[in-house]
Amino acid sequence: MVQRLLEPGEIEALDHTAIPRLLLPEARSLFTARAARLRQLANNQIKGIPVGETLAGYLNMMAALVDAQAAAIRSLPADTFAMPDAATIQLAIDHHMPPLPVSGQRPATWRRVFDAILDQLDALAESQPQLAVVLAELRSLDTAQLEGCADAVLAELTEGVHPLHAPFVAAALQVMWTMRASQLDAPRVQPLVTNTLCPVCGAHPVASVIRIGGQSQGYRYLQCSCCSSEWHMVRVKCSCCEGTAKVAYQSIDQELESDNKANDPSKVARAETCDDCNTYRKIFNQEHDFYVDPLADDLASLALDLLVGEAGYARASGNPLLWFNAE
Repeated sequence: MVQRLLEPGEIEALDHTAIPRLLLPEARSLFTARAARLRQLANNQIKGIPVGETLAGYLNMMAALVDAQAAAIRSLPADTFAMPDAATIQLAIDHHMPPLPVSGQRPATWRRVFDAILDQLDALAESQPQLAVVLAELRSLDTAQLEGCADAVLAELTEGVHPLHAPFVAAALQVMWTMRASQLDAPRVQPLVTNTLCPVCGAHPVASVIRIGGQSQGYRYLQCSCCSSEWHMVRVKCSCCEGTAKVAYQSIDQELESDNKANDPSKVARAETCDDCNTYRKIFNQEHDFYVDPLADDLASLALDLLVGEAGYARASGNPLLWFNAE
């Protein structure tokens, strides 16, 4: 049977009740799976995402941080992740606003998560003096400094945060928002005016992923950098400016291409570039690697960032576990 590929406009015209528009995170398993994926990447076990020795060390450190995220979830009481009242959530939904916005006042209990993550890392710091120094610096921050750091992280203001502190603050915020997002009712959450921001919290996506299985088979989703929710966006459409005319794809190494189209390493990780807005965002394909994790795979594929950066494209948004300052 011959199947005709649908054009983007035709896909958008489909009955969206048949396409899962929003995939909420499975918070209690997500971080454990992500830590395992980071270690797999660090061990250079993913042919489509080659990793050098220097980056491997950083990925292993981030795997330990993600393990600490998972442990914090297990150790903290449920009220840490309390939701806004029903009326507040409904008001946001009625006005097509994020029900759990990253802007504005945030629950003070996120600092419990932050402390729990640092506590989980103490054992590792005993054998890693550099980590011990960073943990000591983080614990020395007063409430105002810590909240200021969180403001900068959520706004992606690199000049407002120490690059070694930011991943730990971002990790705590991720846990807070991911746990709360997992408690929402997905069908009730409404799309925003722009499809380029998370409908749950309003943050930027870290990358996109083509999913497999069930009703999500073959559809592309953007994954939120903060709450880990995934929302549908048609393929071959820029996730920054939503243009379709000048979108192209680049792989880390085209020589990786395989005759086996069901498992093509060159298509595990690609950069989706747009000549209309001159930006790019990575796209990962579960059809070619079942265990892809957009955030972990984005972190490991810095070679792809260098490739498209040299071609003159700018990243559409950052990765919460990797920060650079202006210097």
